[in-house]
Amino acid sequence: MMEKPVTTYIVSVFEKPHWRTVLTTKDKAKAEALAKEIGDKVRIEEITPKGNRPEKAAG
Repeated sequence: MMEKPVTTYIVSVFEKPHWRTVLTTKDKAKAEALAKEIGDKVRIEEITPKGNRPEKAAG
């Protein structure tokens, strides 16, 4: 049985000259709350891995 991929949320804030990761979580509400608390120059990225494809039989 294949498991459903889990989305990871990455909260980053812009500190010149780069984006700095502040939080990595699987809880969307927690990510949004931190982004709201930070305020300006913040982004939330959603990363969902693609499921593995079944391998073809040899031959």
